[in-house]
Amino acid sequence: MTTTPLKTASVLAFERKLDPSDALFHAGDWQTRDTWQPLAVREKSVRGTISNRLKAKDQDPAKLDAAIENPNLQTVDVAALPHDADTLRVSFTLRVLGGAGTPSACNDAAYRQKLLDTVQSYVASHGFAELARRYAHNLANGRFLWRNRIGAEQVEVQIAHLVDGKAAKQWSFDALSLSLRNFDASGPAATALDELAKLIAAGLSGERHLLLGITAYVRMGAGQEVFPSQELILDRGKGDKSKTLYSVDGVAGMHSPENSAMPCAPSTPGIRTLANSAPSPSNPTARSPPKAAPIANPRPRRTSTTCWTTGCSRTKCPTSVTSISSWPP
Repeated sequence: MTTTPLKTASVLAFERKLDPSDALFHAGDWQTRDTWQPLAVREKSVRGTISNRLKAKDQDPAKLDAAIENPNLQTVDVAALPHDADTLRVSFTLRVLGGAGTPSACNDAAYRQKLLDTVQSYVASHGFAELARRYAHNLANGRFLWRNRIGAEQVEVQIAHLVDGKAAKQWSFDALSLSLRNFDASGPAATALDELAKLIAAGLSGERHLLLGITAYVRMGAGQEVFPSQELILDRGKGDKSKTLYSVDGVAGMHSPENSAMPCAPSTPGIRTLANSAPSPSNPTARSPPKAAPIANPRPRRTSTTCWTTGCSRTKCPTSVTSISSWPP
């Protein structure tokens, strides 16, 4: 008896289960931390370089000299710490929602049921513990800071479990002591990460409501440039600013999709491979994903998602991790 191959639904959508707010930038002093002023975005005009490589037919010395003499004038947005402040504060909140793997829209009942069965099979076998541990680690190591993390002298990340608007539990991490390449931790940091991971796992499984408040303190140096999100403007006219930075009510910030430090989902049919899931010398306790019958005619649905765990490009996965850019920026 032959079975009809299961085809990918033509309409398939998921809602994100890790829901961050926009992140706001403030400036202050690392030692006192008693006064924080909002960081504003300002304009400056610069003469840029002509950095594109000329085609062979245009490599005439006269044309080359003319191109060099033609100034690349532009106006750009910038944001920087004041000269009396050496620390950037980045703050946002993160909701963890249940129902991971359940599509919000699907026009094929058979495919939807197969997908739900596959996800439930993984959850029953493995749960959300490993995913939650990786999410917790990527929050604690300050990966969401992107370029602001590079070259920083000190980075401290404080994570609070918010209940009724107050911190029921709070953890503090030395972000630079936690690797961006693996999920190893030791000492007090490992204990704190385990506590945080258990909360995140409970939120993903729908056992409880979970709201986290995340604040990062980045000691960069007085007057140093900081890096908010850059706006994507498709209909930019001639003479307009060549770079526009994101701000909320005049305060520099980061888009909510960019401050989500999340790896991809575990590997089962229809779900992307969880990075580093196979045992290795650096990760001997990792578990390989379960095997299941393949779904015929897989057709990836492309987004701008890049995996924060490995830096590799991925298609959208059923946990609906919000779209993020490549690392490093």
